[in-house]
Amino acid sequence: MTAPPHTPPALPVLACGEIRTCVLPSLNPLDARAATQLLRLRPDERVLVSERPNLYVRSPQTLTGVDCRMPTSNGAKVRVVGTVAGRAALTEGRILQSSAYVRALARGPERRRPWGHYLIQPGVLEPLGRLPEREAAQGVLAGACPGSGELDLGLIADGILTSLLRHPLLDQKAPLKSRHTRLRWAARQTEPEDQGPAIEEFTLAEDDLRTVRLRVPADTDPAAVAALCEDLALHDWLLTTVVRLLDGRLGPAEGPDALTALRPAVEHLMHLWMPAARGDHALRGLWDVLERNPGFTRQWDNLVQRIRDRLALLNALPRQPIGP
Repeated sequence: MTAPPHTPPALPVLACGEIRTCVLPSLNPLDARAATQLLRLRPDERVLVSERPNLYVRSPQTLTGVDCRMPTSNGAKVRVVGTVAGRAALTEGRILQSSAYVRALARGPERRRPWGHYLIQPGVLEPLGRLPEREAAQGVLAGACPGSGELDLGLIADGILTSLLRHPLLDQKAPLKSRHTRLRWAARQTEPEDQGPAIEEFTLAEDDLRTVRLRVPADTDPAAVAALCEDLALHDWLLTTVVRLLDGRLGPAEGPDALTALRPAVEHLMHLWMPAARGDHALRGLWDVLERNPGFTRQWDNLVQRIRDRLALLNALPRQPIGP
């Protein structure tokens, strides 16, 4: 009797995620001990603490089970089952991020398997049938339609962030005015002729949304891609917040009151600029692409100089008399 042909296991063809970034609602930054207490999302796993080159604290990974449709750009109805990985991080006790990400297999069985099968593959989604990777990547970047029952990684990231913002450690007194930003990312495998990982597109959309489309080698850990995108989201948030401070959207841009509005940027934000301080060495070169276009650090240096020039000018102004 002839044995049935061996079917090789399905490989991941798509990694994707969504990130939330905001200032921690605490008048004083959290030290390593307090940050560890804040980010202890699981009592059975340790919190990662790194003090060089800056203080960075990251929660253990959490898992959320999902059984839903995958968003696709062409409307294809693809059911996926598995778990979504989630985590949170705090930089210099000041900037809080939450992140949810997965990797999706190229194909799966036609019928759903028992939950035990999915639980032993953390952060992996298995389609029922074949996954149209290009359309799925486009669908993730476009976002799930409200009420559609599609995979919504932003909802999971929001849930992590909301629970942390309610922590009793926080006094709800943010040191500066700012807004939350969202970053969605999707990474497909590189083609055989490609030289290595690449950022194909970085887009600033409306409503504080950014999207990133990448190509990475097949053996790239999705957690490493998530770390790269978290770093990108952090520095994009810094740029966005400082631009708004300078143009007056978060406070007065002119006159003596502008001194009070700009001072938080100097005290709490300017020392945080440190692209590619951590992460997978194989992916750090992608920052070079962003430095060339749109030129993140070039724009940051320009903003820092504008702040210094404006503060110097404001300090030189004669003080206004108080009272009649």
